[in-house]
Formats: sequence, C-alpha cells, structure tokens
Amino acid sequence: MRWRGERQSSNVEDRRGFSGGKVAVGGGLGTVLIIIIALIFGADPRQLLEQVPSDPSSGVQSSRPVSTEEDQLKQYVSVVLAKSEDVWNNLFQQNGRQYREPTLVLFTDRVQSACGMAGAAVGPFYCPGDEKVYIDLSFYEELRRRFNAPGDFAQAYVIAHEVGHHVQNLLGISDRVDAMRRRVSETEANQLSVRLELQADFFAGVFARYVRDQGMLDEGDIEEALTAASAIGDDKIQRQTTGYVVPDSFTHGSSEQRLRWFKKGYETGDFRQGDTFSVRDL
Repeated sequence: MRWRGERQSSNVEDRRGFSGGKVAVGGGLGTVLIIIIALIFGADPRQLLEQVPSDPSSGVQSSRPVSTEEDQLKQYVSVVLAKSEDVWNNLFQQNGRQYREPTLVLFTDRVQSACGMAGAAVGPFYCPGDEKVYIDLSFYEELRRRFNAPGDFAQAYVIAHEVGHHVQNLLGISDRVDAMRRRVSETEANQLSVRLELQADFFAGVFARYVRDQGMLDEGDIEEALTAASAIGDDKIQRQTTGYVVPDSFTHGSSEQRLRWFKKGYETGDFRQGDTFSVRDL
C-alpha cells in the first residue's frame, strides 16, 4: 500500500509501554483461537486469558519495550485509520448520515477499555462502549508467523475489519444483534456472531475498494488481505489447533465465507449490499 506522505489520523491514542489489571475477553480477531479451545474442552475462556492482577490505574510499565519497527507501524496504522475516516465520512454523507470517527488505541500486553480489561491474547478488538479500536501491534507478528499472513495490506485489513464493527455500532446493527442473541440458544447466538463478523469483513472490502480507486494499492495487496481473511477462518484455526472442526462453535465464519464477503465488499464498493442477516447461504 502506498501510504508514505499520506495524512495520519489524529484519532490515535498511544498507550504502548504501559499495562496493568486483570485481563478480560475483548472479542477481537485473536479471541477466536482461545474461545474455540475453551468451547471444545469445556473451559472458561476468562480463565485461559487471566493474568496476574494489578492496579489498572497505576500505569504499570510493561516489560516489553516499544521497538523502532512498532513506531513505523504506528505511522502506518495511523494512515490506514485516516483513510478509513475519509471512506466512511464520505459514504455516510452520501446516505444522509453523520459519521463519528473512532479512536485507535495502541497498547502493550493489556489495556483498560470501557468493555473491561483486555490482554494481547484477545487480539485486536472494538469496544462499542467507548467507540475505540484496540490493538497491540505485536499481533501483526503473530499474523505473519502463526497465521502465515504477511504484508502491509493484511495489516490494513485488520484495522478495516475492526472499523467495520464501529460502522455496525453507528448503524444500530450491533445493538439489534446483541438483543437477538440474548433470546436464542448458544448455537443460534454463535450463528448471529458469524453474520456480524462477516459483515465487518464486507465493510473491510468496501474500504479496500475505495483505497484501490484512489490508486494507493500495490500489486498483491488484495491477495494479502484475502490471505489474512482466510487464515483466521474458524474452520482453519480449529483444524490447526485440534485436528477437527466444530461448525456449531463458529463465531467468526469459515475461511471461505470470510473470503466471499470481503470480496463482495471489494467488488461492489456499496456498503448497503452487505446485509449478511437476510441471506440464507453465507
């Protein structure tokens, strides 16, 4: 992605180098690995994520220093966030709505959000309570190493997906899905979660389409995003971690589904065509 010299967002809050408190499940991309293992083996996901508690208000210095590479990544994700602001401000205005820009919080190891204390094991996540996207930039190394999904546009896809959850929040979709989940079985609630995640993938595809139209993509960028979307499919992660697949426990969608909805967003560029809740075949 051709990002150097582009505007960086001012909506970035840098909390790297500080941590504290007990970890809580945050619901981001990395959560799926821990949740799947917990559901299969009957464990409490919170116990798997728990770390030594401390006072979150004390600003405890983390043992992991901020690297030069992460400072470069900060500049890059700030550009990605700025571009998402341009895209969604424009799309909302075209549809008679006003877009509220989210804040991107960079953290190290663990972070306090309006949704609770969350650790790096949760992965990138969006908290509707404070309208902020949270990411420990070390996740990108995990994306490259564990999920074999390198590349700068794979990294952009991660941000665009979480911003997609912000779009859902602004449109009232998240609240409606939460209300429905409370009235159905666990399996049905998981299916609703899958539809929510696939719609966020669709919105990430819409973002990619507009970045492409502005001439910012390099050859292979879309393939990087598609590789990342496929790598974090529930079926692929379950097969890698346990050797078998439990479709009823899916919360983010299969690799094929995630690819399909990202590609649909990219091909149409129309966020109104991303209704994952009214279609039978995902």
